Amino acid sequence: MGTKVRLVFYARSAEDADAGRKAAFAVMKRVDDLMSDYKPDSELSRLSAAAGKGPQKVSQELFDVLQSSLLTAEQSAGAFDITVGPLVRLWRRSRKERKLPSPEELAQAKALIGYRRLRLDAAARTAQLDTPGMILDLGGIAKGYACDRALAALRELGISSALVDTGGGMALGEPPPGKPGWRIGMLGDDSKILELSRCGVSTSGDIEQFVEIDGVRYSHIIDPATGLGLTNQAMATVIAKDGLTSDALDTPICILGAGRGLKMAVDNGAEAWTQWIENKRRKRAQTPGFSRYVVPAED
Repeated sequence: MGTKVRLVFYARSAEDADAGRKAAFAVMKRVDDLMSDYKPDSELSRLSAAAGKGPQKVSQELFDVLQSSLLTAEQSAGAFDITVGPLVRLWRRSRKERKLPSPEELAQAKALIGYRRLRLDAAARTAQLDTPGMILDLGGIAKGYACDRALAALRELGISSALVDTGGGMALGEPPPGKPGWRIGMLGDDSKILELSRCGVSTSGDIEQFVEIDGVRYSHIIDPATGLGLTNQAMATVIAKDGLTSDALDTPICILGAGRGLKMAVDNGAEAWTQWIENKRRKRAQTPGFSRYVVPAED
């Protein structure tokens, strides 16, 4: 998944802690082996390589994430689209070379994008990419799913007070002993501390992942409609029922903007905060219930 993983949990003994660590990392490794687009032998990469070749049998884990991804794609009118892989690869090269893709390259990549060309059959547990050259990218949802699975693995061992962190996203179990919740600093707003438990929280934005080309700052977040990285320095933090949901929602909020994006969060039972640059001024907005998770910083 191209990220570091941090585990924080409370166990009854050193032996329990070691077992929990091994179980959580084993689950994370399995998700990475299934869903990484960096690994040519991952199940996701094999599915992309079979684009245009009919239905392909997939694991239950991958099927579940693909199904959730299509639901989010429908809800966001395509702002979240896991078939964006061809554009992601173009922009990885652009960040490395500091050179924009050509109009022809963008057009060719965009012609391969469209979540409705990913077809799932629940009864057969198959997935089909209709057009040769299509490439799936689960970077906007797989980390959240992996956090959820790791948290569940710890819970099965009797470790309920736990936090699984992949950098931009977390899944949180019961609070630390004697505490009302896990205290999490918000990326993009150092003044805000969140106190959370039994939920997922994630942040997407261009704090670190961006490239400046010809004086324009392009985010790693790509708008499938334009094929371009966002230029308004948008970022969003989402608190949801689990890591998969929060991870899936933060990117489309950045793309859709505060109005439609925050409504989408509320429609999914989530709370969210977003900021962006408009007319050279930083603007912020949040859902009505977001503030109840914000607590004063400790002295």
